[in-house]
Amino acid sequence: MNNEKILLGTPTAYQFCDDNGIAIEMVAKALSKSFLSVEDVQVFFNTQSLAKNKSSKNQASKYWDIDHAAFGDIRIESVDNFSKITAENLSAAVQVIPSVTHGDNFSIQKINDFRQQVKEELKLQNRSLTLLPFIIKAMSKSLKKFPKINASLSADGEKLIYKNFIHIGVAMQTEYGLVVPVIRNVDKKNLLEIIDDLQNLTTLARSKKLKQEHLGGASITVTSLGKIAGLRFTPIINPPELAILGVSKTLIEPVWNGQEFLPEMKVPLDLSYDHRVINGVLASHFMTDIGNRISNPELILI
Repeated sequence: MNNEKILLGTPTAYQFCDDNGIAIEMVAKALSKSFLSVEDVQVFFNTQSLAKNKSSKNQASKYWDIDHAAFGDIRIESVDNFSKITAENLSAAVQVIPSVTHGDNFSIQKINDFRQQVKEELKLQNRSLTLLPFIIKAMSKSLKKFPKINASLSADGEKLIYKNFIHIGVAMQTEYGLVVPVIRNVDKKNLLEIIDDLQNLTTLARSKKLKQEHLGGASITVTSLGKIAGLRFTPIINPPELAILGVSKTLIEPVWNGQEFLPEMKVPLDLSYDHRVINGVLASHFMTDIGNRISNPELILI
């Protein structure tokens, strides 16, 4: 085959080679074939890409290949498989997705007042109403208004897959690592149902009892630092989703009412989004819509 000239290849094989800058004769020689299908050249291209990525990864690993014991006493623990998978997903997201983060602070004064009113009643029901269910419900309503954010790119980047459902992933930190269980059909649930789902998923996550049915398929993810210190952060998108919303510690800001400054409770929100699909204008409108809903919770409850 080394001296044999390629006789024929399918039109799609030629097109794939042209689009990816591959000489079809080189592929034929490497595969020892005189006829190439598009699958042949795709396999060749993917193999070459994986080898290139592996080589780059190995080259980069030199920065970690250090004898730390030379500098003092150390202790070594093996990284568990769960953490390895999480690290691979996050690394892939950072390498592939051109991510941009849009942040703003929104009033939650009305939500806080409402929470205080129903706190004791919910306590009798063994329920705790935090800010997160309001945000999750607001996100579901905003996703209906901006369906492009409730989508995913196909693997080849050629198609945009719109989802006719609204499932929201909730990032949870556990003793064994970060997990993202999913609340299904949030748009069809009220606040009490979302509270119950959150409590149930949290219990399952902490006891390491999450099943496959609890994971994957989210429209978007929300991740909250809760009461942990920090004004803002840049959350990493959870592919194949197009965006992730970060929630930081609530704060009190002075707000001018036309006559005087009054204290108002606000929450910092940070939306990281995939710039291949979502532009800054769309992200800004989406965030403003969420903010308007949590600042006016009657828009969430109706």
